[in-house]
Amino acid sequence: MLTISNLSKTYKGGKRAVDNLTLEIQKGDIYGFIGHNGAGKTTTIKCVAGILEFSEGDILIEGKSVKTNPLECKRMIAYIPDNPDLYENMTGIQYLNFIADVFSISANEREKSIKEYADMMELTESLGDLISSYSHGMKQKLAIISALVHNPSLYIMDEPFVGLDPKAAHTLKEVMKEKCRQGSAIFFSTHVLEVAEKLCNKIAIIKDGKLITSGETDSVRGNSSLEQLFLELIDNE
Repeated sequence: MLTISNLSKTYKGGKRAVDNLTLEIQKGDIYGFIGHNGAGKTTTIKCVAGILEFSEGDILIEGKSVKTNPLECKRMIAYIPDNPDLYENMTGIQYLNFIADVFSISANEREKSIKEYADMMELTESLGDLISSYSHGMKQKLAIISALVHNPSLYIMDEPFVGLDPKAAHTLKEVMKEKCRQGSAIFFSTHVLEVAEKLCNKIAIIKDGKLITSGETDSVRGNSSLEQLFLELIDNE
């Protein structure tokens, strides 16, 4: 589904944010991407989503390169950033219809999907309001709904639970599980190690742009909690 091969990203000034990163995310995976602030998580995710160019390596989605087939790759993914940057002069429903237009979703299909997910995220009553009037949590919910509406093969999420109330966070976890049961894959970063431990079947830990460990959650964790393992690995490195 998603193959990250020897990915490196160097910013102007020489800062190497991602250093020779290789990961494989399969269909059905909920893959947690863990690291401290500045570890390279968001940079990696933006490279996968086609937002940032990268210096070395390649990223393949269903065998297609993000470098050489950017539009085809973007048709297969949904990207949820850590800070939703939405068109605030639109209403919620206008934004969702705009996203549905971009992905050529039929009127019947979009109506059904929007109703299902807006009801699920408890945002239906606010869809007629301008996005500029939304709280951060409401914007996050709208971004999540917009990702779900076109039913992509791969979900790329950067700290998706930030700003969500406990009920919405629980709903999102259940939706993530269901999407992966249906054959999609999810690659997401999080600082909430308990969520990663309970939700993810696979995890990767990154520090200073370099992969420290990755694999099946139970195998990587061993007899420790994920929090204990993370702190030990970060300290030892």
